[in-house]
Amino acid sequence: MKIRNRTAGRVTWGACLLVPAAGLALAAGGEAGAKMDAASAAQAFVALLDEAGREKALFSLEDEERFNWHFVPRSRNGLPLADMTTEQRGAAHDLLQAAMSSQGFLKASAIIELERILGLLEGRPERRNPENYYVAIFGDPSSEGPWAWRFEGHHLSLNFASPSGRLTVTGPAFMGANPARVPSGPKAGWRPLGREEDLARALMRSFTPDQRERATIAAEAPSDILTGNAREARLGAFEGLAADAMTAEQRAILFEIVHEYAGNTATDSDWRMRVENEIPAGDIHFAWAGSLEPGEGHYYRVHAPVFLIEYDNTQNDANHVHSVWRDLENDFGGDALARHYEESNHH
Repeated sequence: MKIRNRTAGRVTWGACLLVPAAGLALAAGGEAGAKMDAASAAQAFVALLDEAGREKALFSLEDEERFNWHFVPRSRNGLPLADMTTEQRGAAHDLLQAAMSSQGFLKASAIIELERILGLLEGRPERRNPENYYVAIFGDPSSEGPWAWRFEGHHLSLNFASPSGRLTVTGPAFMGANPARVPSGPKAGWRPLGREEDLARALMRSFTPDQRERATIAAEAPSDILTGNAREARLGAFEGLAADAMTAEQRAILFEIVHEYAGNTATDSDWRMRVENEIPAGDIHFAWAGSLEPGEGHYYRVHAPVFLIEYDNTQNDANHVHSVWRDLENDFGGDALARHYEESNHH
């Protein structure tokens, strides 16, 4: 496979033509059929691309584009759904399904559908294109060698890496929702990321007054997630209430929050075991800022030495969610891909 490093003179791709359908739907057979492994799915997708599609979609593993992630509406590099044939789009769906759980795939589909709904609510559907989501593949997809890929558009940035043959859903894994609760129309009341909010509020309400005071880090929620689209997610300190200061029932709710994020991926069981059995409870902190009342601005995070979850709902009268999972050891593939990157630059 011919892949060039295109960091220098990077091309940006403009908005695509508006289409009425949502950008993602369950691929033929959905979860009922056999699920492809990610490397095979990526190879099948690449095999369907013509030269123009390869020029847009394929990057070297060393390309700095791999770290050029964001969750706002903007020009992006990669191959957009709008420029794919029906067969290519089906292969792109297969690739995403190979890396995501059913829950995660359905959330991604819902976030893209929200683009269409937001365009109608704003009265400017031409600005919100549910096909303006991009696939970018870094390196040569293989069941043995290192490679990575990204699926990204407004309110969705999913970054995957395979350092040594096994695909891992690393970070950043961003999901947003605007509107967080659809206010009108056929989908009125729909909340694709509602469980992320409800679990955290349930945890706060389960606390004693003293626990709640310790968990609350600010009376007013910040305007967005604090780590933004930083290449490396770091916060100055662990704040809030540690899990070892919670009851067993409260810790169960906290773990459900973690599982709600980790459960979007195909590697949920790995994180379940690690969070519950390997990370000391005193190292996992839950912090809250803002109001406890639904419909009012709020923020929370779950922070441990190896991962960070941030959630913010303050914009558009607290009806606009930004949430992210960061793997503090393995964002963008971690040390294994970093070593490959360094070795490639020195040979």
